[in-house]
Amino acid sequence: MDPLDGNAIAGPLMEYFGQEMTVAVGTCGHCGTRSQIAELRVYMKAPGSVVRCWHCGNVVIVLVPARPVVQVNLTAFRLSEPPA
Repeated sequence: MDPLDGNAIAGPLMEYFGQEMTVAVGTCGHCGTRSQIAELRVYMKAPGSVVRCWHCGNVVIVLVPARPVVQVNLTAFRLSEPPA
């Protein structure tokens, strides 16, 4: 399965954070690579979305729709620069 870029999760991130997050910069908790969320690799065939670091391929974000909200796990992606 081919991954999408981080823009594929713009809607759920907007719902969770209340602002545009794809331009936010963070650091991979596995390899230390800094990148914007838009640069990450997104796989959407699971019950939620699995987001992997573009450099090392490890899982950095998991989004699961749990109505009425989206559950977001960012434990392996440390946000360092919120969007402007």
